[in-house]
Amino acid sequence: MRRYGKNPDEDDIRQRPNPKGNRPRTNIRPKHEDASEGMVLTVDRGRLTCLVEDRVVLAMKARELGRKAAVVGDQVFLVGDLSGKKDTLARIVRIEKRRSVLRRTADDDDPYERVVVANADQLAVVTALADPEPRPRLIDRCLVAAYDGGLEPLLVLTKSDLASPDELLDTYRALGIRYVVTRRDELASGYAADLVREYLDGRVTAFVGHSGVGKTTLVNALVPDDRHRITGAVNAVTGRGRHTTTSALALPLAKGDGWVIDTPGLRSFGLHHVDPSRVILAFPDLMPGTEGCPRACSHDEPDCALDAWVAEGHADPARLYSLRRLLATRERREGD
Repeated sequence: MRRYGKNPDEDDIRQRPNPKGNRPRTNIRPKHEDASEGMVLTVDRGRLTCLVEDRVVLAMKARELGRKAAVVGDQVFLVGDLSGKKDTLARIVRIEKRRSVLRRTADDDDPYERVVVANADQLAVVTALADPEPRPRLIDRCLVAAYDGGLEPLLVLTKSDLASPDELLDTYRALGIRYVVTRRDELASGYAADLVREYLDGRVTAFVGHSGVGKTTLVNALVPDDRHRITGAVNAVTGRGRHTTTSALALPLAKGDGWVIDTPGLRSFGLHHVDPSRVILAFPDLMPGTEGCPRACSHDEPDCALDAWVAEGHADPARLYSLRRLLATRERREGD
C-alpha cells in the first residue's frame, strides 16, 4: 500500500512532530559563573562527596561533562544546593585541569586506564619489611607510575621490628628517594605518625600499598579521630592482607596543613598506560647522556649511548641500573 501520494513533494505529506529533534544543536555550554569551587573527597556509585568551603556536599556529575569523570583530589565547580544538608544533591559542572595524576591498569595487557587520584603532590608507597614480605617489583611499578604522573615518591617502611630495612633501602638508595622507617609499637604510641607527618605537612599525599602492610592503620593515626577507617589483619594461610579499604578517600591531617588520600590495597599495578620514554625524566642526571642515543632508544638496548657515557664517569652506574630495572617492570609480574 502506497504511503504517500504520487508526488512525494506534495504539501499534504504529514510530518510527525518532534520538538526535541527539531531543536537546533549547539556546542555552547552554560558558563555557570556562579559555581562554587570544591574538592572531591570520595566517589561511590556515581555520587561524589565534595568539600565546599567548610561543608561536605554530596553531588553528581552534570550531563554536559559527557564521559569525563571526576576522581578523588579533583578540583571541581558545583552548582545547586551546597548546604550539605541531608537528602540534598549538588551538581558538578566543571573539572579543573589536573596538575598531577596517579593512573594504573588492571595488568600490563589491559588497555583500560584508571585514574586513581588527581592533584596529589607525592605518592607514599607503604610496604612492610615482614608479615607480609616486601614485594620490590610492586614497589618499582608504583615508582614508575609516580614518575609518569608527576608525583614525588616517598617510601614508608613498616614493621622494622620484624626485619631490617637495610637490604631493601640499598635497592633504592641510588634513586635518591626519601624514606621513613617505622616499628609496630611506634604506631600504637603515635610516634610513627609523627615521623611520617614531617613529610606530609602542606602537601596532598596519596598512600598506596598491598594489603596487610599497615597502610590504613597509619592513615588512621594521621587523621582526626572521627574519620578512622576499618583495618584488617594478614591472612595466616596465604600471608597476604585482607582488603579493608574499597574506595579512595581524602582525609585532612589531624595536625598540620595537608591531606592524605587512602587508596584500596593493591594486588597488582598494571603499567600499560605508561610510555617508557617518560621514565628517563625522573633521572635528570642521566638525561645529558641520552643525546647520543639512536632514535626511539628504549635506554635498555645494546646501542644505548648511556653505557659509554656512564663508563666515562659522568654518572653513577647504580643510577643506570635503577633506570633499567624500572624500565623492565612492565615485562615482569609484580610477584616475580
